[in-house]
Amino acid sequence: MALDHAILVSLLEKPGSGYELARRFERSFGYFWTATHQQIYRVLRRMESEGWIDVREVPQQGRPDKKEYSVAAPGRAALSEWLHEPIAPESVRHDLAVKIRGAAFDDPAALIREVERYRQVHSERLAHYLAGEARDFPDPGAPGPLDARPLDAGRELQHVVLRGGIAYERMTLAWLDDVLATLRRLTPER
Repeated sequence: MALDHAILVSLLEKPGSGYELARRFERSFGYFWTATHQQIYRVLRRMESEGWIDVREVPQQGRPDKKEYSVAAPGRAALSEWLHEPIAPESVRHDLAVKIRGAAFDDPAALIREVERYRQVHSERLAHYLAGEARDFPDPGAPGPLDARPLDAGRELQHVVLRGGIAYERMTLAWLDDVLATLRRLTPER
């Protein structure tokens, strides 16, 4: 996925400044795609020069005017074209998996700490996703924020992506638990 397409989707969901876009990436797209502020601004400038986005100056009191970006017709067409392209199968190159297999030729116990660290990262990510889901997609039958509203197609699709992230993290944690149990079983008592 090109950063261009992630930016177009975000701007179609809600136009905004480069700063606002970077914040949105940290909060939502950042679950699956990371980009620095510099990368986002560089892509915005290029997309503006290619006519994919429109820019409007928004006056601000006591601060410089800000640029608000929105998707222009050529940007929408480029996104539509990309959405209809087939997805290329990903090649599986996962350093941790290679290290786990390589542990057979070394000391399996030496890998336990790294797998525990990796598991902690995924545990924290799952907690973050679940907190975001509770905040942004409360159970319709449960008491929630006053501004809770039925999900439109865009929010429903955001939610299904988040649910995919939650399922992936749960699967990864189950696999890492299996890896740890196996490494510990193969580690001789010291």
